[in-house]
Amino acid sequence: MTHKTTTLDITGMTCAACSNRIEKKLNRLDDVSAQVNLTTEKATIEYDADQYDSKSFISEIQKLGYDVRTEKQELDITGMTCAACSNRIEKVLNKTEGIQHATVNLTTEQALVSYYPNAINTDRIIQRIQKLGYDAEPINNDDDQQTSRKEQELKAKRTKLIISAILSAPLLLMMFVHLLPLHLPAIVMNPWFQFILATPVQFIIGWQFYVGAYKNLRNGSANMDVLVAVGTSAAYFYSLYEMIQWLTHHVNEPHLYFETSAILITLILFGKYLEARAKSQTTNALGELLSLQAKEARILRNNQEVMVALDEVIEGDTLIIKPGEKIPVDGEVIKGSTSIDESMLTGESIPVEKVIGDTVIGSTLNKNGSVHVKATKVGRDTALSNIIKVVEEAQSSKAPIQRLADIISGYFVPIVVGIAIVTFIVWIVFVHTGQFEPALLAAISVLVIACPCALGLATPTSIMVGTGRAAENGILFKGGEFVERTHHIDTIVLDKTGTITNGKPKVTDYAGDLETLQLLASAEKASEHPLAEAIVTFAEDKGLSLLDNESFNARPGHGIEAMINETHVLIGNRKLMHDFDITIDADNEQKLAQYERQGQTAMMIAIEQELKGIIAVADTVKDTAKQAVSELQNMNIEVVMLTGDNKQTAQAIAQEVGIDRVIAEVLPEQKAEQVSLLQEEGRNVAMVGDGVNDAPALVKADIGIAIGTGTEVAIEAADITILGGDLLLLPKAIKASKATIRNIRQNLFWAFGYNVAGIPIAALGLLAPWIAGAAMALSSVSVVTNALRLKNMKL
Repeated sequence: MTHKTTTLDITGMTCAACSNRIEKKLNRLDDVSAQVNLTTEKATIEYDADQYDSKSFISEIQKLGYDVRTEKQELDITGMTCAACSNRIEKVLNKTEGIQHATVNLTTEQALVSYYPNAINTDRIIQRIQKLGYDAEPINNDDDQQTSRKEQELKAKRTKLIISAILSAPLLLMMFVHLLPLHLPAIVMNPWFQFILATPVQFIIGWQFYVGAYKNLRNGSANMDVLVAVGTSAAYFYSLYEMIQWLTHHVNEPHLYFETSAILITLILFGKYLEARAKSQTTNALGELLSLQAKEARILRNNQEVMVALDEVIEGDTLIIKPGEKIPVDGEVIKGSTSIDESMLTGESIPVEKVIGDTVIGSTLNKNGSVHVKATKVGRDTALSNIIKVVEEAQSSKAPIQRLADIISGYFVPIVVGIAIVTFIVWIVFVHTGQFEPALLAAISVLVIACPCALGLATPTSIMVGTGRAAENGILFKGGEFVERTHHIDTIVLDKTGTITNGKPKVTDYAGDLETLQLLASAEKASEHPLAEAIVTFAEDKGLSLLDNESFNARPGHGIEAMINETHVLIGNRKLMHDFDITIDADNEQKLAQYERQGQTAMMIAIEQELKGIIAVADTVKDTAKQAVSELQNMNIEVVMLTGDNKQTAQAIAQEVGIDRVIAEVLPEQKAEQVSLLQEEGRNVAMVGDGVNDAPALVKADIGIAIGTGTEVAIEAADITILGGDLLLLPKAIKASKATIRNIRQNLFWAFGYNVAGIPIAALGLLAPWIAGAAMALSSVSVVTNALRLKNMKL
């Protein structure tokens, strides 16, 4: 029995009963001793490591309705060469105790690891990766340093390629000897000359393949390095054998294939360089988001203005923002007023007026007016940083469609080696009996044409470019699985208030004179009702000054009563007018009915017991709502409106934007039930709401889409966040999903098709090894290049 102790941070405990319940549950397990501390919210567990691991206890805790705190760490991984490498690291990490979930992205060369902090730490995770023969380090959030490192790696690849190409170029002439009856200079045909050129390519330039192969084989796996190392070594050492035979005068004309090994390595390096160069272009969207951030800030310290680096700003600092400058961090205006261009975040081109008490968002542009801003969110807590985090995690995640490719990649290399061995045996026994060379060349061709890289790159490159392009348009996918799920959507449920409508009441019609309006607005000034603010704003826009109330009385469900300058004022519905015996003539009754049919809230104004006017207030429909609904319907997606408003108002709004199906008078807690009913009809449902009141429905839907301005609540609540309130981003999100999935399918088709067709052709001896090597090198490049087309997709 191996005893081990682990500590877990537990969330959700509220009292001693919680901690006791968890402790009893864990102690009921055989050979387990647990203590749960409510104060520290930690569970210390001693257990038999032969029977359990930390995940066993986490599962038991979660069954009780509690959870265990996790942390996330992003790592840069070096040394991966193909999908077999990324799959190997991912499998080992996911089997490591203390790690909840890990994904390894070959395209970005990064890992996203979710782990239990008391069970394992970042250093131990890195050590686990290093044991597999790779290296890792926590991602440096300094964009300039990351860019510099990537550029250095690309430069190193280019240098190796140039040296390898120079050494291999003379040997390339030998290829033509095998194809055409050419007479070459004697030095080119000399075995020593070929040996001197091929050896540094094989063992200096190509040493990386031997190292990679050794590390993988040592850990019980195989990757592309194994195929390259075995294939080129077979050609090189057979040539070396023939050269020794020539030196010992056993043969007069040695059959040398030094050019095969050298040119194969050069071609593979060429493919890897093109692949790395293409992959670097996939991160452009993230780079553009990062470039939006201000680099420094002007802050007030000891009554002096000083410029500091952005990372030196702390919460509570007073920042001075001058016209034309970017706002460095999220904050609150404490002095001055201005207008802010928030288009980079909300998509709204009209600058937003900001006064004392208003919040401002980091990286938005101050148009005019100097303001003092108190920093409220800095560093990784700002709205833009949260958006960048979502994009990073989406680009590091895997879509379910990748699973098949991962499974195949895991068995790919051993199968290819097996096919190569069978090919060699068939050729030497049956095709050209006893002839070693044809059998060797056919086997080498099989080894070098097989490409697990194309399979590994097919999905992540498309996800990266697709989500990046979507982010440029204000659409944030939370992960690859949501990109895939979105393309299945056939029904979109729209919340009314704040989604279809602007969420802010506005006066739409007024029938009466200015004197009546002044009394009306003066009375409403004392009301806290949302409609009152719209009326007051309407009057102020007319240039009217408001009068003081001598008395004010709210009549719930009816309206208000007030005395202004000894004048009796009534504002309300028919019930209020009837209560005071005020006659509503036919013309005014007709106006009331018309406003109500249009979904507006109509109120009558009576002055000194006489009806003087009617005012209609409504939550106006967004300018883009009708077009967005039309575009969704043209994509064969049914649009449903879900609202708590009365049926008449809901039908009026739905009719205005072109929605046929309306579910009205639904309480917030009932919205999730309505989504479930739609799903029971066999529909794939997307719920669109504000990310707070609609949270249960957002979670219940197949895809939850939050309409917001990039706030933490909106981003956390949904699978997709639409920045700003433009509903035209909804059809764009679905278009982005469909285009990305279509691109992934194209990549997988060609990756599978390439290997399915290429390996048999090579086994039949119809491809020379160097042609097979060139095809293998270019297969990965073609996949990445196809994914890059998504950068230009029209949304």
